[in-house]
Amino acid sequence: MICFLFVIVAAFCTCRSYTLKKFTAAVYEHVPIRPGSSMSPVTTEEAFANMNKNIDVLEKAVKSAARQGAHIIVTPEYAICCLGLTRETVYPYLEDIPSPEVNWVPCSDPKRFGSTPVQERLSCMAKKNSIYLVANIGDKKVCNISNDGCPEDGHYIYDTTIVFDLEGKLIARYHKYHLFFGESQFNRPKEPEIVTFNTPFGKFCIFICYDILFHDPAVALVTQHNVDTVIFTTAWFNTLPHYSSIEFHSSWAMGMGVNLLSSNIHNSSLKMTGSGIFSPDNLGPYYYNKDTDEGQLVISQLSSHPRNCNTHPPIKWDLYASKIRRFPPGSNVFNKTIFIDEFTVTEINNPQGNYTVCHNNLCCHLSYKMLKKQSDEVYILGAYDGFHGPRKVFYVEVCTLLKCKNVDNCTGDEETSSTKFESFSLSGTFASSHVFPEVLLSEVTLAPGMFKVLKDGRLVSLPNISSKPLLSVSLLGRNYKRDPEGINVSLLTRKSKQN
Repeated sequence: MICFLFVIVAAFCTCRSYTLKKFTAAVYEHVPIRPGSSMSPVTTEEAFANMNKNIDVLEKAVKSAARQGAHIIVTPEYAICCLGLTRETVYPYLEDIPSPEVNWVPCSDPKRFGSTPVQERLSCMAKKNSIYLVANIGDKKVCNISNDGCPEDGHYIYDTTIVFDLEGKLIARYHKYHLFFGESQFNRPKEPEIVTFNTPFGKFCIFICYDILFHDPAVALVTQHNVDTVIFTTAWFNTLPHYSSIEFHSSWAMGMGVNLLSSNIHNSSLKMTGSGIFSPDNLGPYYYNKDTDEGQLVISQLSSHPRNCNTHPPIKWDLYASKIRRFPPGSNVFNKTIFIDEFTVTEINNPQGNYTVCHNNLCCHLSYKMLKKQSDEVYILGAYDGFHGPRKVFYVEVCTLLKCKNVDNCTGDEETSSTKFESFSLSGTFASSHVFPEVLLSEVTLAPGMFKVLKDGRLVSLPNISSKPLLSVSLLGRNYKRDPEGINVSLLTRKSKQN
């Protein structure tokens, strides 16, 4: 597929020499096997038996990936344990995970740091299959309850992703910083951790799930520590129209100019699905299946260092939108709650046209032409400039062309459409320099090779967009500078942890 042009600040483009210019990556979407009653305490032996059921499944995926030539495999957050457990019931599932600086191969020396059967088994899986293995488990750290911040039970408990190299050595450990609502069984570290490690096929980093929506550590890792590939373990709830897993994760990889290895757990009842191998130039391959509970292994070849100053010049996201004269807003302008944000919207009445709609300081411009407008389908142009949701955790700027059931019922959760577009051009007066382009087709599928971003900030269609019905087109800006104080800790001077 063609190369996209996405925002990559030239100063962040660096030339590094690695042994391999390309590598093969694998991600596995896993259906977790959970204990019969997550609220009932179990013994350490019972907890390990429960985790072993999941590790047995993961081991089959690891072996399959290795046979197909994968250099690294990423498994999901909560794949082995701890989803839905309480602070009291999670403890038997935890292990003490040491710093990678201790130079430890659990497979060869399993008792060095006490009882660590899960780490031992994962280490042996990596070593026997000569593959980098990424897994997510729970880490426990003893603390003195008399010290400030130490929990009453005398332990810090962390949602943790670890990496073993092809010799089974522990080479990276990351503790999740941004805990999602309800993850009360875990603590968060005092500040976001910067965890990177080098391989013969590029520089890698790690963060987990909700972390991706914040500047630190996610954006800081790319812009300040020059990573090539992001390891992203997640348990992601799909929420249309802008935060569906494959939609947002692929747009983040493109917008930041890095590879993203996204591994999600699979639970259709919780709307959890969507894993993929994304790069600045490629929307996939990926797996998204909300109808059946089946795991899936995804494998693809990637460039070891995808950022290239020649093919990814910086984008001025407001350049076009701030210079043109506003189009008419349409005959019907109103407020509408889409997901949990109140947008200013205008109905797209005609088969072709130009519209502008504004909310606070953001004005969104749309030019479009439908191939054939379906009479029973409604599309709107929406703008939102404000905090996302009632909790006001982070600040967004969103321009969106969106299919609705009807004008009165426009919640943004439609999954199918019949209308095809011959062309579109969407832009906005963004204050943010980090804007993520999203295009969804009917049935919540991505649109590889059907759009691109111009240097002046326009998201435009390519000729083959007319082959598929369109669900939504969006530019999602994250204005990190307007996030609540204390959300983002400055990492400008913090030293990267390299192994």
